[in-house]
Amino acid sequence: MSARRLLSLLLLLQNGGRLTAGDLARRLEVSERTVLRDLDRLGSAGVPVYAVRGCRGGFELLDTFDHEVPALPAGIVAPAGRLRRVRVRLSPSALQLALVQGRPEAWRPRPGAEPHPDRPSWVEGSFRFPSYEVAAQELLALGADVEVLLPVELRGTMAELGRHIADLHA
Repeated sequence: MSARRLLSLLLLLQNGGRLTAGDLARRLEVSERTVLRDLDRLGSAGVPVYAVRGCRGGFELLDTFDHEVPALPAGIVAPAGRLRRVRVRLSPSALQLALVQGRPEAWRPRPGAEPHPDRPSWVEGSFRFPSYEVAAQELLALGADVEVLLPVELRGTMAELGRHIADLHA
């Protein structure tokens, strides 16, 4: 399985509307069977891919699928400057989504990390980010399935973002 191919498949479906397995196979330069396996993997990762049967059938994404990451709300300031790695704890589904999307980048599991008693299935590791603002935006896209452990400043920013979102939906 190629993460690059899965991301390319996802982008084709986002931009191309309804495409047949043959069309996707030609564009990705793989077999139709490989495309079908990759579509199944995307579906397992939570991407809403569905098939339409018939002479005008094919595969497409639900039109509700939108993973644009919004900018930070006004009044919330992330620390400026370069950021290298952010240590996080996240659910298996959030990790799957991040790996399929390729965002955040450069997942590195933390060897020997003890599971959290309240979340034994969650994994600990780190992602690489170019800045605090990008880190906050991309981690926010993973929703409540991610916990920032380090750096402490980013953890505080994420807590502030969470409070802001809770206030908006109260």
